[in-house]
Amino acid sequence: MTGPKRQRTSTDRQRASTRIIAPVSRPLRIAGTLAVMAGLIWPVQAAALAWAILGWVSGDISRTGPAALIFVLGGIVRAGLDRRAGKWLFDAADQTITRERAALIGREARARANTSSAEIAALIVQKLPLLQPWVTRYYVAMVRVSILPLVLLALAFWFSWVVGLILLVVGPLIPVFMALVGMAAEEASRRQMDEVGSMNTMLMDRLSAMLDIRLLGATERAAADFSDRAEALRVRTMAVLRVAFLSSTVLELFSAIGVAMVAVFVGFTLLGVIQFGSWGTPLGLGEGLFLLLITPEFFQPFRDLAAAWHDRAAGLSVVADLDALDAAERMGFVGVADEAPPLPGPLTLSLLGAVAALPGRNVPLPDLHLSAGEALALTGPSGTGKSTALAAIAGLVPLARGAISVCDQTLDAGTADAWRARIALIPQTPHFPDQTLRDWLAPDGKGADPWPALKLAEADEVARRLSNGLDTRLGETGGGVSGGEARRLMVARAILSGRELIIADEPTADLDPETAAQVIRALIRLKEGGHSLIVATHDPVLADAMDRSIEILP
Repeated sequence: MTGPKRQRTSTDRQRASTRIIAPVSRPLRIAGTLAVMAGLIWPVQAAALAWAILGWVSGDISRTGPAALIFVLGGIVRAGLDRRAGKWLFDAADQTITRERAALIGREARARANTSSAEIAALIVQKLPLLQPWVTRYYVAMVRVSILPLVLLALAFWFSWVVGLILLVVGPLIPVFMALVGMAAEEASRRQMDEVGSMNTMLMDRLSAMLDIRLLGATERAAADFSDRAEALRVRTMAVLRVAFLSSTVLELFSAIGVAMVAVFVGFTLLGVIQFGSWGTPLGLGEGLFLLLITPEFFQPFRDLAAAWHDRAAGLSVVADLDALDAAERMGFVGVADEAPPLPGPLTLSLLGAVAALPGRNVPLPDLHLSAGEALALTGPSGTGKSTALAAIAGLVPLARGAISVCDQTLDAGTADAWRARIALIPQTPHFPDQTLRDWLAPDGKGADPWPALKLAEADEVARRLSNGLDTRLGETGGGVSGGEARRLMVARAILSGRELIIADEPTADLDPETAAQVIRALIRLKEGGHSLIVATHDPVLADAMDRSIEILP
């Protein structure tokens, strides 16, 4: 790794630690202290066990009771400390994930980045939970590995300089090899996280186009694409597992060598073959057993750190995704999206020299004027800015320059929420939240009778044939109704809302002529009822049904 790249990686890790670890540093410190206290109990238990066994060998069984009491009490206290530390750790992890998830959802709801919803959903649902092992395991493992091995090393040197020297030589080799393997683990985890996001994006794209895929006979091709992507994810996952197993193998190898060397030394010393290694007094059975009991525990913090190292690598990959999303150029809407009373005054709308500010580009908008009761169609080729113009009129897209006037006031942060209180939006892709059709049709909760509006929108028969009528939950994409039926339901919702200006984006797109005619008739009834209309469309029949049209050219 080159110098600049190493420095950049170190800076990224520090920033990730500041973002994830620093806000919960207090509970992590408490948990680390409790974990170290729990670890320090084992030498006491080991001493009691060695003392009891020494008594059995010498014929003194009176030591059994006190030793057993010490051992059991030590285990109880140790378990209690570990449990309490775990509570602090998991509370800290829950706080971290909740904080990041709330910040992400709140920001994306108000200012979308040019990132697919599937990638954001993967980050929220699949990736953010990977922060939990990092928070709950890595910090405590670092605290334990910085204290417990030193304490056990000092105890080993106290009884035998040879055992202490063995642990001193073998112990540091583990972090060195673990760090070398850890760099590969971090890169492998990042590639795996990228593949997870890519697969979710593909899944959402294919699901949204499922009808077209079936009509075009491309189901086998879609299945093959999924198979290829799943295979790529499998390869990435196996790469992470290979690195993890390699790290574990290296760790266990050096641990086994260290324990074996201590066992050989203690065994040959007790047999009288080795006459050196202790401080004057020959190493006895009790001391030898004590050293054998604490040696595996000397390596245990390194084992825990090795496991947590991979959790940290996965966590850093998640933070890298969060940082990338933070730095992404995004498009915010005007206002704060709070409920507000409708903007006063006669309904008027004017665009003059307006240019919408989209991520990475600006889109010129047509000059137009709309008065109450008028119906206007925006036409033109795809990509010329029709949908962008509708979003800007609703205050969902900021302006780079120019102005939009609504009700003889400038559309800005102070008037946008009140202006939106006079608008009903019919998007091109319907979205139904997890609530009954009855509640969705009357979002203001006024309890109005929906049937007149449904009849006016020619959607009453749609509601009647649903299995549970108005108590049906359609699901997010409107399962159980066709595209035309969903749009007529949205027209009925616009009627019930009482909003004066109806904005419809491609309301007849992808519909057969008969269904499109039903939607057009419903929109005309809205105009006849006194509503103002602005539609973006490629449909000449719909455009001719409006009072006038404005063509947006490339």
